[in-house]
Amino acid sequence: MWLKITKKYSPNFTLPKRTKHKIKFIILHYTGMRNESNAIKKLSNDGSKVSSHYFIKKNGEILNLVPDLYEAWHAGKSSWKKFKSLNRYSIGIEIQNTGHDFSYENFSSKQINSLKRLLKILIKNYKINQRNILGHSDISPDRKKDPGEKFPWKALSKSKLAYWHKLNEKKLKKQRLIKLTLNEKNEFFSNLYKLGYNRLKKNELNTGRKILVKAFQRRFRQDLINGKLDQECLLIIKNLV
Repeated sequence: MWLKITKKYSPNFTLPKRTKHKIKFIILHYTGMRNESNAIKKLSNDGSKVSSHYFIKKNGEILNLVPDLYEAWHAGKSSWKKFKSLNRYSIGIEIQNTGHDFSYENFSSKQINSLKRLLKILIKNYKINQRNILGHSDISPDRKKDPGEKFPWKALSKSKLAYWHKLNEKKLKKQRLIKLTLNEKNEFFSNLYKLGYNRLKKNELNTGRKILVKAFQRRFRQDLINGKLDQECLLIIKNLV
């Protein structure tokens, strides 16, 4: 599949080259900046110490900032399943969007169409499992919200470019706000850790659980993000796992 990609060099990457087999994940971000040109400058400025492999502009144009086989600096402190510091194992894609701090907006159809085409190429080149296409908030839930609840994960899943549950949405909503028993709450978190989210330590349980639930909802129950568990959340996680 041919796709026009413009090269724009960023010095923010790690040497040496990695092998193709080391690339296991694709991490999706929004820039969280009002101005697109400023976002590009930040990702390509050696003083910022941040970068990504690809940048998708509002008009759908794709920039390649760091070659795939070099480690770009997009994920920061992160984990998923047994993997830590996911920069080493991933390709990062930044999508221009003002984000939660600046009147969070819808992603443009041109951006999503370009992203779909790019993902198809990357999945084929690096044999990426669709379960390993993640948001920054999945791998760093205590720090990040992107790409956020307006990102169309469900639509991507229909093209096998991400994963989503297979439950009937209308039936599922009837289970919303129905409280869980203590055993059911424990079952939810057990399944959440199986899915890949970071396992909490005992001293993190009080505040950490709500953060994890919000990250899960931002990804898989996008129309209600309240940090509270209910039967709807439990059914979704059981279906995913």
